[in-house]
Amino acid sequence: MTVQITIIGLGQVGSSIGLALAGQKNIKRVGHDKDFEIARASHKAGAVDEIKFNLPASVSAANVVILSLPLSEIRDTLGYIAKDLQEGTVILDTAPAKTTVASWVSEQIPQGCYYIGLSPAVGMDYLHGIELGVGSARADFFNNGLFLVNAPLGTPEAAVTLATDLMDLLGARSIFTDSVEADGLLAATHLLPQLAGAALLDATVSQPGWTEARKLAARPYATVTAAMAYHDEAKSLSDAALANSVNTVRMIDSYIGSLIKIRDRVTNSDSEGLTTLLEEAVRSRDLWLNERAKTDGEAARVPDSESFGNKLSRLFVGNLFAREKKKK
Repeated sequence: MTVQITIIGLGQVGSSIGLALAGQKNIKRVGHDKDFEIARASHKAGAVDEIKFNLPASVSAANVVILSLPLSEIRDTLGYIAKDLQEGTVILDTAPAKTTVASWVSEQIPQGCYYIGLSPAVGMDYLHGIELGVGSARADFFNNGLFLVNAPLGTPEAAVTLATDLMDLLGARSIFTDSVEADGLLAATHLLPQLAGAALLDATVSQPGWTEARKLAARPYATVTAAMAYHDEAKSLSDAALANSVNTVRMIDSYIGSLIKIRDRVTNSDSEGLTTLLEEAVRSRDLWLNERAKTDGEAARVPDSESFGNKLSRLFVGNLFAREKKKK
């Protein structure tokens, strides 16, 4: 049996997943992107075996659907594909607002289909990269990386195993969380850095003298504002911050508190206090990078000798999920 995996959204993340699945027996990779040129480029790069420009048609025979989309597009996409999903389909997503996406799936996706949220973090090799788009997709993009995996209560064990096996195939480790915990972590590590970059831009480009200052803005300015430029689209970042408002506000308040500490030391000409704070920040960053490198050195679970495609084939023969549901 050939198992179809449909990847909706063929940018860097979606196409990297497709490339990592290349060569797997019994898997047909179908891709869809609203931008026809991106879809064609992904197909040409070998990330998918076939592209379908009609969204419902792309999922009608799918056993697994991966939504690699901006958060702002996910709700409508779920509505478009809901009627064409077959029973037993597993839906995965990579958006930075897990509780919100889970609620959308619950509202729109028919019973008999299953949702698991994924939150990806790339490995050290790509940690400092600023490239985007299908042209920057790599088969090893998630090698030594990490995925938070959260499955709603009642998700069949087989569906969860499918997700973790997929992470293994990408070379990444899996950590199980619930959607609430995932959203708290994402607010600190994904949303706040981008909002901080937006705040820096807002605070500087409207200031008198910016015409000259912009000529001096170099690596420090580019590095901080890159968080805004090279990740979520503005609408998706806005949607994610609002959907995860409690955690976002908590992290913004914490960030403001840190800025106030710095401001107070500057106001009071507290050279020793300011130097100490900055030295601690440098040490914290070095410690984070060292810990991240050590974490990346922890090998992901090595997939067994049976191909992922063969395992998927056995999983979907006779609708295993339906059988598990009857047992319960």
